[in-house]
Amino acid sequence: MPKVVRFHEIGGPENLRIEDAAPRQPGEQELKLRVQATGLNRAEALYMRGFYFEKPDLPSRIGYEAAGVVEAVGPGVDPSLIGRRVSTIPGFSQNQYGVLGEEAVVPASSVAEYPAAFSPAQGASIWMQYLTAWGALIHAGNVQRGDFVLIPAASSSVGLAAIQTVKDAGATAIAATRANSKRQQLLALGADHVIVTDEEDLAARVHEITAGKGARIIFDPVGGPYVETLAQAVASGGTIFLYGALSMQPTIYPTALGIGKSIVLRGYSLQEIRNNRTLLDQALRYILERLEDGRFVPRIAKTFTLENSADAYRYLESNAQIGKVIITV
Repeated sequence: MPKVVRFHEIGGPENLRIEDAAPRQPGEQELKLRVQATGLNRAEALYMRGFYFEKPDLPSRIGYEAAGVVEAVGPGVDPSLIGRRVSTIPGFSQNQYGVLGEEAVVPASSVAEYPAAFSPAQGASIWMQYLTAWGALIHAGNVQRGDFVLIPAASSSVGLAAIQTVKDAGATAIAATRANSKRQQLLALGADHVIVTDEEDLAARVHEITAGKGARIIFDPVGGPYVETLAQAVASGGTIFLYGALSMQPTIYPTALGIGKSIVLRGYSLQEIRNNRTLLDQALRYILERLEDGRFVPRIAKTFTLENSADAYRYLESNAQIGKVIITV
């Protein structure tokens, strides 16, 4: 019987359990993966704690991003997929399709092949981060040469993908992090500038870097009261993309600065891309081309075994990582 990770009550990583599960066969428009690696995301940490937009039906599996080999396909799925190495594209229900474990059944529309030279760990480190960055920065934000883009929480996997995306577009990537210990690594990973927010005035440094203009785009996963500070750093007519709510506090539009500077505060979710197959295919081509030629390189922060899944999520929530946290199977 395959081993899978489930939780039986809402809470933190201490509730994760490795359990035997009855083998499941793929249904209509589904396929089954022999999982080799799983990439961790904040979405799962919020999900297990009951703070995600989808509420768990207990007991629940968990996990969005897996890389593995297709073992079987259901009705309506091309049988030539069997034996191929693919990784999952987040956006499905974790209640129905959680992927953390030795096998996973997922919608066939939610997988894509990854570069042949990549390991399974690298394959599980692609779609959440690069699709999230592409959708906000390239599709919606139209980042171009000469733009200044501020990236809070820059050491996360999505933050690093955003740095690479901004640099590839010819714009200037300004990374923000709370920890001075991450400054040199973020510079080495491509950031043009790094602002340590526990030690520096964010808005003042952004205006210094941009010669008083401010950042045309801010790509923020935190939200909450700090948006008022971000509003001080954004350019007139600029946009703050809010793609997360890690502060767990209400986010209020910064009225005075917002009106005075014509600031756009725009919510963004990966589902914008996932729900439009034309856009998704466009994004997949864009990302794969850059993964193949080396312009995009996913960074793995640390790897854990399936037996240490709880420790992996604890590490994710510690904010110590720079890059993707991986569980190998």
